[in-house]
Amino acid sequence: MREAEGGGGGVATRWVWTAAWPVTAVFVLSNAATPLYVRWQREIGFSKGTLTVIFACYIVGLLGSLLVSGVVSDRVGRKPVLLPALGLALAACAIFASASSVAALIGARLFSGIAVGAVVSAGMAAVTDVAGPGRRRLAALLASCAMVFGAGLGPLLAGALGEGVFALEAVLLVAAVLVVVRMPLGGSSGVPTRSGRSVSGRSVSARSVPASGAWVRIPGVPRGSGGELLMGIAVFAPGITATSFVLSLGPSLLSGLLDTTSPVVAGAMAFVMFLTATGAQFAVQRLDRRTILLAGAVSTTIGMGALIAAVRASSVPLLVAAALLAGAGQGMGQLGGLSLLNSSVPPSRLAEANAALNVGGYVPAGALPVTAGYLSDAVGLTAGATAFGAVLMALALVGGLVVLIGPPSAQGRGRGKKEA
Repeated sequence: MREAEGGGGGVATRWVWTAAWPVTAVFVLSNAATPLYVRWQREIGFSKGTLTVIFACYIVGLLGSLLVSGVVSDRVGRKPVLLPALGLALAACAIFASASSVAALIGARLFSGIAVGAVVSAGMAAVTDVAGPGRRRLAALLASCAMVFGAGLGPLLAGALGEGVFALEAVLLVAAVLVVVRMPLGGSSGVPTRSGRSVSGRSVSARSVPASGAWVRIPGVPRGSGGELLMGIAVFAPGITATSFVLSLGPSLLSGLLDTTSPVVAGAMAFVMFLTATGAQFAVQRLDRRTILLAGAVSTTIGMGALIAAVRASSVPLLVAAALLAGAGQGMGQLGGLSLLNSSVPPSRLAEANAALNVGGYVPAGALPVTAGYLSDAVGLTAGATAFGAVLMALALVGGLVVLIGPPSAQGRGRGKKEA
């Protein structure tokens, strides 16, 4: 097999699927602790507000990682970013497995966030690099599905295995290390040089040359691709904020409604939420990108209406429906955003572009659930969840309007392109 960056016809399709495995493995860790929080909350003793702070430390680590990992990956390569990130993920597994304090949980969540930040920028870009220019839509689909499937598998395994999930996750991460080491990226970097040729010898345009500037910065996209980024964030951000709320406070809502702290129940709800996200992406993959984004905005809007109804009526079926709709909203927003970036951003800026999309999504995903957690401590979970649902419903509606109006530069590209 010819090991050239971008693969094209020289890299077998199986490698495109295999390249998505590190994304899945790290995202299994990202939410594996979710069903265990209620147990830790009872054993260690901390409030709902503290619980959302622990969850938000993951966001802090992720955002800090995104300020660096995208640019570094585009300049020095995917593997030098992914391998240290997988090492941090393994360290997080060890801390989680023996956690007995809030500080330990915060540390493990921070390490997890850093690893996830590297994966959503460098890891997802690596899938596109391996796929090559002729399979960019497939790469976006696989990278996005790998993320949401892993995010859902983690809670399911944790619900069944308890703290034992972290031993299994360590095995999955070691397998991911082996995949990254062997990944056909044309050496350790696989990024274009300033001479206009890639490391593997493939000619690239001047627009593909890595950008200069600070190594640590707020990630962005090349000139002309801002419209695609805006449309992606407008839908992806409300969707991932909705699923973040379900992950952080969903177990508390379930324990109140069902009078149970079983991690199996909480893990199962998180799993079906992300399974829905995966299924939704496969279901809409052949639609044009604008339609995918609009469907994501509608799904999140209806989901937040269902959340408000669920807490008002103390209805478990409505809560599950809200989780499923939130999952579908995130999945379609994520797929639409990644597809737009894959269609407009050159490989040498793709990791940074992926980082920019995720910064736009994870900032509200960290801030709003924490606010809802402390508000719930002050006025009750029902009032806090209602306020959260109303705010997010409004944001999702705005996201749909952004897609409908759309900047002129994004209007044409949003309709999708034929790809192999």
